Amino acid sequence: MDAVLITAVAVFFLLMGGYALAAPAAVVQPFGFRVETPVARSEIRAVYGGFGIAVAALLGAAAANVGGIRTGAVIAVAAALGGMAAGRIISRVLDRSVGFYPVWFYCGVELLAAGLLCAAA
Repeated sequence: MDAVLITAVAVFFLLMGGYALAAPAAVVQPFGFRVETPVARSEIRAVYGGFGIAVAALLGAAAANVGGIRTGAVIAVAAALGGMAAGRIISRVLDRSVGFYPVWFYCGVELLAAGLLCAAA
């Protein structure tokens, strides 16, 4: 069951990463970003695309427990997701309130994925 939870989060990262590589402007459009330059598209492809695919690969290796990395890799990704959610919560304290989507939706996704990974660790 642990491998299934890890794989589910890996698939999310793989899909997000692939989408970011293919359509960088579409990935950040819900957040109000305007992507008009090659440099901006490169940054989105790197941070959302390449990083997402790398995390998916790491979680894939963790699901298979390649080299005994499961616990360390899963906890590291869970901590990163928790940090992302914490950043959104801190932003809510410092900034004005925003609607549910996209900020709170993705905060929920990040917390859910972090919880699944902690449960699988």
